[in-house]
Amino acid sequence: MKENLIFFSGIFVILLITLNCGSLLPSIKETPKARWKSFDEAKNTFEKIIPYQTKTEELHQLGFDPFLTPNLKISTYLDIIQLFMFNPFMFNPSIKKEELDDGIQACIDAKTKCTAYEIGLKNVSRARHGSVFLDLFNFKRRTKETGWEFKALIVIVDNIVVYKLWGGKPIIDESREVKNPLGPLQNPSDLLIDTTIK
Repeated sequence: MKENLIFFSGIFVILLITLNCGSLLPSIKETPKARWKSFDEAKNTFEKIIPYQTKTEELHQLGFDPFLTPNLKISTYLDIIQLFMFNPFMFNPSIKKEELDDGIQACIDAKTKCTAYEIGLKNVSRARHGSVFLDLFNFKRRTKETGWEFKALIVIVDNIVVYKLWGGKPIIDESREVKNPLGPLQNPSDLLIDTTIK
């Protein structure tokens, strides 16, 4: 009886110590290798590209070289057609070629002479915080995600940039809270999810 009391007392003390010690919770940092260390740095370099003036060699000097710079994807004119003419999330699926930007039209007309670079850069950290006890036993999990994300498209025809487009998230600051009243006994599919983005 005394041994059981000591055992449970020890467990209770450990739980009290770790109840709010968020540093014990796991964290993830996603930082793909790239020459640009911030959103502004990537955007400022991208703005140096001038359609119908910047050549492929100059593009590579700026760092947009898929054979030397990680995380740059090479796309074809078929990918461009799919992106601009058959993507319901961006444009009307029935859009006509004549309604597209001149650079995109030039790419489609050039066919295999057209190449595009797709850039996807992100620097994101995800950390769980809050009560270690509630997190460990799956009662409540709170996650915070911070960082930035930069996306861009560069279209090249006959070694000349004819079109460029950029977007992304300069500041990522998102919080997510998952509540599970029954803790480890509850099916994960029954979780009540409350997502808050600040």
